[in-house]
Amino acid sequence: MAFEAEERPDRPIAKFESMLKTDDVYFFDAEDFEDIIHHYLNNGKMSLAKKAIKIGLTQHPSTIELKLLEVEVHVFENNLELAESMLDSLQTIDSNNEEIYIQRANIFSKKDDHNTAIKLLEKALTLSEDAIDIHSLLGMEHLFMDNFEEAKKHFIQCVLFDEQDYASLYNIIYCFDFLEDYDGAIEFLNEYLEKNPYCEVAWHQLGKQYFAKKMYNEAINAFDFAIISDDTFVGAYFEKGKILERLKRYNEAIENYEFTIEIEDPSAFAYLRIGKCHEKLGNTELAKLNYYKTVHEDPLLDKGWLAITNFYMKQKDYLKAKEYITKAINIEEENLFYWEKNAYINEALGLIEEAEMAYQKMVDLGDCELKTWLLWSSLVLKKGDPHSAIQILQQALEFYPSNSDVLYKIAGAHMVLDQTIKAKEFLVKALKANTKKVAMFKLEFPQFKNNVWINNIILEFGNSSK
Repeated sequence: MAFEAEERPDRPIAKFESMLKTDDVYFFDAEDFEDIIHHYLNNGKMSLAKKAIKIGLTQHPSTIELKLLEVEVHVFENNLELAESMLDSLQTIDSNNEEIYIQRANIFSKKDDHNTAIKLLEKALTLSEDAIDIHSLLGMEHLFMDNFEEAKKHFIQCVLFDEQDYASLYNIIYCFDFLEDYDGAIEFLNEYLEKNPYCEVAWHQLGKQYFAKKMYNEAINAFDFAIISDDTFVGAYFEKGKILERLKRYNEAIENYEFTIEIEDPSAFAYLRIGKCHEKLGNTELAKLNYYKTVHEDPLLDKGWLAITNFYMKQKDYLKAKEYITKAINIEEENLFYWEKNAYINEALGLIEEAEMAYQKMVDLGDCELKTWLLWSSLVLKKGDPHSAIQILQQALEFYPSNSDVLYKIAGAHMVLDQTIKAKEFLVKALKANTKKVAMFKLEFPQFKNNVWINNIILEFGNSSK
């Protein structure tokens, strides 16, 4: 297992790399080789790590630690059978070496046998004097199995040992979040902050927990402490901005979003939030400017194109809105919400065929919402195509067999086609389902409001329901 801490890496590494360049052969003791290999593994330089292992084993062929590092490389490269064979040999030499159990656990983890991996790591725990790395591995194995309570316990051990182990701290909060134990997370973080009052990461996480509980003032205070601890902490400014926006304190929110842009490279998300704040404040031109900055900064951010679409829809500039919803769809083609916007915009522009295509796309993508069927059928009825409307509504009936809105529409469509028998059949079904919706039927099909037989049937059901 490669360690993060390297006690004396600089001189051996420089000497080793000099040897590689000159083709000279230098002697290193086994510990030097371990440091060199750990350094390359930690930095992802696998080929150099393998060279160091090869040379190290040439100079120290019986050193178990170097052989275990070779096993680690084989596990990393998925040469699992070879790694297991090497571990079998090493275990006959040193059966109480915790690293053997750790590497066996890594092998079983790669095979998705996390239960066995956990048992092996627990065995390693009994053999090791330095158990923190094993606790971290155990935490990850439990995470793989969604054992969040157990995972949390192991990551807490890591943080108790090293308060600066932010990876484990994040994992602890992840476990609390998944368990929806916000109170537990708040208690844990407050205890942690008593010992580490200037830890911006913990303050930031505490603010997010308060935000989840809608304790907005407490969240703002936590983010303020994160900023006091590190005034370049972009995440704290951004999260604080989101809360201020939620509280309708839009000018303050804008200030915090702007801080993020000053501290780091401009962010599309920051411009998007600034644009939305300006729009809420009625600063139309500033809103538009920031929306355009959003998509300039990140042309693949579909939410940026959607914001511009919504902006132009509010201005009733549907031609512009159509242009930008098309860009959003090109990025996120299977987003039902975007296709719904597309249908509405095309209908507003009188582009009925394109609106129909949008509704068809929504259904093809699995949209079974009642609203979709009703809007689509209304569109084709306006177009003067009752046959298609009936086909659409028949599909709706498969999902909503007793829905009065669907039944009334089918009855009306059959009336348009002078199919009186079918119209009566569906009108009766609709009235049985809901007599109160008959008013909507008369509004949608005003041409039949004076139809005698229709009014007689409605009257008959009205009397019978009294």
